[in-house]
Amino acid sequence: MTIETRALRPIPLGLSLATFLAIMYLGCLAFALVVPDRGLHVAWSQVFPAFSWTWYGIVFGLVETAIYGFVAGVIYAPIYNHFNGR
Repeated sequence: MTIETRALRPIPLGLSLATFLAIMYLGCLAFALVVPDRGLHVAWSQVFPAFSWTWYGIVFGLVETAIYGFVAGVIYAPIYNHFNGR
């Protein structure tokens, strides 16, 4: 039995991670609207410097989240491929 290993492609991985993190960000915003007194704004202020409860702040946070996810995927894939023997 052989195990086939495939290399991770950086762009699809980056786009997948960016989409996943954007969905999670929107889910956290929805949770914060349902349960507002959990202190989530403190963590968002640390991770997203321009975050505020305005339309500009929410959209800017969404863009930042997508960029963070994309960059993480593009950096992670070659590192994984290197250590995976590709």
